[in-house]
Amino acid sequence: MKISDGNWLIQPGLNLIHPLQVFEVEQQDNEMVVYAAPRDVRERTWQLDTPLFTLRFFSPQEGIVGVRIEHFQGALNNGPHYPLNILQDVKVTIENTERYAEFKSGNLSARVSKGEFWSLDFLRNGERITGSQVKNNGYVQDTNNQRNYMFERLDLGVGETVYGLGERFTALVRNGQTVETWNRDGGTSTEQAYKNIPFYMTNRGYGVLVNHPQCVSFEVGSEKVSKVQFSVESEYLEYFVIDGPTPKAVLDRYTRFTGRPALPPAWSFGLWLTTSFTTNYDEATVNSFIDGMAERNLPLHVFHFDCFWMKAFQWCDFEWDPLTFPDPEGMIRRLKAKGLKICVWINPYIGQKSPVFKELQEKGYLLKRPDGSLWQWDKWQPGLAIYDFTNPDACKWYADKLKGLVAMGVDCFKTDFGERIPTDVQWFDGSDPQKMHNHYAYIYNELVWNVLKDTVGEEEAVLFARSASVGAQKFPVHWGGDCYANYESMAESCAVVCLLAFQVLASGATISAALKIPLRRTFTNAGARLVCSPAIAVYTVANLIVCRGPTMMSPVMWCASSRN
Repeated sequence: MKISDGNWLIQPGLNLIHPLQVFEVEQQDNEMVVYAAPRDVRERTWQLDTPLFTLRFFSPQEGIVGVRIEHFQGALNNGPHYPLNILQDVKVTIENTERYAEFKSGNLSARVSKGEFWSLDFLRNGERITGSQVKNNGYVQDTNNQRNYMFERLDLGVGETVYGLGERFTALVRNGQTVETWNRDGGTSTEQAYKNIPFYMTNRGYGVLVNHPQCVSFEVGSEKVSKVQFSVESEYLEYFVIDGPTPKAVLDRYTRFTGRPALPPAWSFGLWLTTSFTTNYDEATVNSFIDGMAERNLPLHVFHFDCFWMKAFQWCDFEWDPLTFPDPEGMIRRLKAKGLKICVWINPYIGQKSPVFKELQEKGYLLKRPDGSLWQWDKWQPGLAIYDFTNPDACKWYADKLKGLVAMGVDCFKTDFGERIPTDVQWFDGSDPQKMHNHYAYIYNELVWNVLKDTVGEEEAVLFARSASVGAQKFPVHWGGDCYANYESMAESCAVVCLLAFQVLASGATISAALKIPLRRTFTNAGARLVCSPAIAVYTVANLIVCRGPTMMSPVMWCASSRN
């Protein structure tokens, strides 16, 4: 969201209100509360007809300082909310002097100036690392669309570079970029991303997590080249500054706060082979792919069945297509006898043609519009509807289907999709549709992860997920997204698997080509694709290239999960 129009003006139609003067400071239990007015209110006359900002400083864990800037406190604040590990009775220090008020947790402190001009500074052992000065945070009234926003601008020092904000296929250094944290299904070659996470860190050894599941707009050294600005449509803004001083220390604190990455099973670090999603295949075709790997002396650990293991137009009802796979249990048993693990594709949608569609509709397991009708469209599947995972009964129905597949011998699931979640809807539990758009990826993958944890055990559980939000690192692994079979897409996919380390999606892989390009002189003409975790396997237009070696993500995985 652009607020400024150059250095002197603001965008047309915007009214800005800033905290300018500290009126009062209170200590409420372990919180420091600052009341700040947008003008000089020392005279009682000026204490009328004015907003009064409430700033709360608190610490959910040692070395993390939370800031909550509030305008109207009576606004609705429906969930979902990020699943954060908030500790009670964290040791903090609050100092209130004539010149400033300071809140400290560990080596990190937030200091608010009581002088003539507003100043909020974050310090590590007394040395300033970032902060915001006068007129760099506050409330935005947009008269163009009658919406209200809160924003903050944190300083960037000379040579300070910013990393993170989830999966992005743009330049590694975020300086100069505008980022909207809104999950989209946009492939691997655009500014859109499947895994938007409002967390960044800089080379000055600190991180910032903006605690809003809805869309957060970042201007990273773009609107103001020496600022990171973030804004959200809300009556409050909450963010956490996370101390380092090293990247490893920042990620360690971040994962203590949002969840530790699980360690995938050893077999998942081998080579995976999958059909293309448009391949016409049956058991004989599958065996030809597997035999082709053996003929070329290529080790294989996992075979993945993509979406057409089910009948067309019925995804995802978990029923094998009897025409192509008349004996799925026997087939899986025969494949596992070859030493393979089995993965199958799923998504959180259901096609209208499925025999179970009516049952799901009648039981209220599918997402509805505010008028009570089903939310449907014809993209991907005709009459597609979305499972409402805020309904516990819908979760149980879905989980039972997954458990049936595990009982057949399926070892893991590719949890595809989960990005195009509409906002003109009414969730079963009353969740805010704007917040649920991104957070749906979390509850979808959490549901599938818990099924595997309960059936095969946490040490054997592994997903192959595309969408993600804050906390999704607890449900590994993740793949970059849909790419083409060319060198440019190879670069995009390999790079993004590494970049996900900045969000602690600690285990990753890439697919050779989710989107088909004619391939020559390899057995990939039949439609096979390689997936590798941790190796990267890529088909080029002329040759099959297999790059084997340690995962690019493993160094961050180890430090983030505190394993030696």
